[in-house]
Amino acid sequence: MSRYKIVIDSCGEFSEEMKADGHFFHVPLTLDVDGYQIVDDETFDQTDFLQRVKRSTHGPKSSCPSPESYMKMYEGKEEHVYVVTLSEKLSGSYNSAVLAADLYKEEHEDNKQIHVFNSKSASIGETLIGIRIQELEESGASFEKIVEEGEKYVSSMNTFFVLETLETLRKAGRLSNLKAFVASTLNIKPVMGATDEGTIQQLGQARGMKKALSKMVDTMVKATKNCENKILAISHCNCPERAQAVKEMIEKLVKFKKIIILNTRGVSTMYANEGGIIIAV
Repeated sequence: MSRYKIVIDSCGEFSEEMKADGHFFHVPLTLDVDGYQIVDDETFDQTDFLQRVKRSTHGPKSSCPSPESYMKMYEGKEEHVYVVTLSEKLSGSYNSAVLAADLYKEEHEDNKQIHVFNSKSASIGETLIGIRIQELEESGASFEKIVEEGEKYVSSMNTFFVLETLETLRKAGRLSNLKAFVASTLNIKPVMGATDEGTIQQLGQARGMKKALSKMVDTMVKATKNCENKILAISHCNCPERAQAVKEMIEKLVKFKKIIILNTRGVSTMYANEGGIIIAV
């Protein structure tokens, strides 16, 4: 029997290793395109979703998992449950998971220990936090030590992204209208990133995707210390060649312990749109 489980909301991508591992579980968000509901689970069809979004007049929306869906995940024999959610500033997922943990403790007499991490990130950032928690668990660290080290990791992590279009972020109220308009008219691609609080900020900009990706990589390298001891993760929205090019760009400049590339799941696909690239380290 496993001593622990790691629950990640469906904005976080799983590698094939994580899917096969048995310790990692997804709690799905729900996506809505003009009234058509899509559960962001293993049935998510990225191609179909992107086509629906292109045809959509209002743009897609997402809703966070209910406390009940988190509570179901807290059931089971595992003594330690770690939850990683989208940034609290971007979604209600964190509050939902925390409420579920409080309700679970009220209703159960067991000594299960539950901790919810606010990733202050999204997508591949959540994935990296999950991987770090597993490393700590497998090293035999105590629950308290894992929570402490996990929170330190969250604080030290950086997330960067460049998107083909900021339209979905703008419609969702994550950006000012002006920035999105200027970007689309002049082919200016902003280099975006997460703030320490987990909101979105603009870090720079460049004309055209290639230059913007190069600027993003340079920004990441300047902000990252001890690269050789760190895992870097890249997620892409239906553009594997672009992700591979970013990986090669990074490898020319600096050496990481490992670089993983994953395709975006539903929520990340919704915000990144086709051609978007996200990196976290």
